[in-house]
Amino acid sequence: MDKELLDYTASKVEEMLAAPSASAETKSAAQAWKDAIARGDNADAATNRLLDAISAHQTTIDNLIGFAGSDTGKKVFGEEGAAKMLAHAEKRKAAGAKFCDCAACRPCHELLHKFGREEADVYL
Repeated sequence: MDKELLDYTASKVEEMLAAPSASAETKSAAQAWKDAIARGDNADAATNRLLDAISAHQTTIDNLIGFAGSDTGKKVFGEEGAAKMLAHAEKRKAAGAKFCDCAACRPCHELLHKFGREEADVYL
């Protein structure tokens, strides 16, 4: 893997690790990638493991809409927060979005797109 692609991947991994909305699985996969690179493991193999992990549990726009409109979503985000998230997600879906664009999901999708594993979402 060339340095530019490695640096790009590292920046997206840092975004995932810093995202408050990142799942434990996403953070674990990101940290495992970072640890593998620090050890000098094969970057291509480490990156493929990361991409496999993050593609296994993507949040689609329809999943986000369902969650934001649910009682659980209202408990997690509060009534007003859930309503704002729902409106945002519905607006994005109308614009053609396929995935959540939160601070954790966005770098995942950017990486998956960069490596040819999925089509670009509307923000790419």
